Amino acid sequence: MNNVRLAEGVYYVGAVDWNLRDFHGYTTPRGVTYNSYLIVDEKVCLIDTVKAPFAQELLDRISQIIDPAKIDYIITNHIEPDHSSALPAVMARAPQAKVLLTEHGRTGIIKHYQQNYDFQVVKEGDVLDLGRNKLQFVPVPMLHWPDSMLSYLTGEQILFSNDAFGQHISTTKRFDDENELSELLYEAEKYYANILMPFGKMVVKAADKVKELPIRLIAPSHGIVWRKHIPEIVAKYQDWGRGKAVSKVVIAYDSMWGSTERMARQILDGVAAAGVTGKLYKMSMAERSEVVRDMLEAGGILIGSPTLNNGMLPTMGALMTYMKGLRPSGKIGAAFGAYGWGGGSQNSIEEMLKSAGVAVEQPGLSLKWVPDVEELDKCFAFGHEFAKKVLARL
Repeated sequence: MNNVRLAEGVYYVGAVDWNLRDFHGYTTPRGVTYNSYLIVDEKVCLIDTVKAPFAQELLDRISQIIDPAKIDYIITNHIEPDHSSALPAVMARAPQAKVLLTEHGRTGIIKHYQQNYDFQVVKEGDVLDLGRNKLQFVPVPMLHWPDSMLSYLTGEQILFSNDAFGQHISTTKRFDDENELSELLYEAEKYYANILMPFGKMVVKAADKVKELPIRLIAPSHGIVWRKHIPEIVAKYQDWGRGKAVSKVVIAYDSMWGSTERMARQILDGVAAAGVTGKLYKMSMAERSEVVRDMLEAGGILIGSPTLNNGMLPTMGALMTYMKGLRPSGKIGAAFGAYGWGGGSQNSIEEMLKSAGVAVEQPGLSLKWVPDVEELDKCFAFGHEFAKKVLARL
């Protein structure tokens, strides 16, 4: 098996899931990885495990380097099953191993697997002496679960960052400089937007802690290992965590008989005429997680829907519910759409935008039946005015 050496005595022993296309509602057209790392020092330490179906692959990779029975410590940086569900299989081969994790992690592992292993609860500043290297523990609660933490290997200056700095991408190359950087940053942005966006304040704190450490490698639990472009990805996390926006407007809509779609296209032209980048998504055809990725750095969000049963179309309701959970910060928004005998979608959209933390600073635009030439001009002006408001906030 192709076990990749990250540094002296440090190996990648994880698994690549080339076929997974949905990660609890987040589309993964490039698959995912479940990264696990083995440290062979005076003591042997495993950093996280993998998803349960890949437990045997993990054990086979470890066995090529050392007998799993010689593992002294298993670090559980995060208890979510994509990182921990192979733990019972590993413990069966290394029953003497001590499991190091946060207090929330200990509670969660017991609840998930009904096993009371030899736990050692760690907190901020605790250090594990492995011999030539030491592991320092940095709890980062709610990045993105209460139990989450980072582990830092002092001798080799490796940050095992778990869900921070990750991407969902399958590749046979383990390092950033062996892959196309633009693809990695695209997937890192999508990953952040769909998983970490609600936790911006915690992200900034974690990024600030990371900047204080001398780091040669960032080894996340998904995707590639960063070794060349560490300053770039840390800077991105600081920008994303602070809600930094660019001159971009995302227009997400759906249409019943075409009227809302005609509105959307005219609004897009108005946005573009103001010198702002516009992105147009029809939600009956678009992937929700891709739309949210574009929203991460957008200064403005426009949501359009015709009225159905006094509210918005179900496709738009699903997007708005998703956005409410992610709470994109530092953005303005507005609603638009067509209606027949009675409206209602605009009010529903505006309420949902506000509940998602988006500032509604411009009255919405509703048109009856099919827009005429004059009304299409109003759509253009609506987009143009909105885009100017986005520019004024930058």
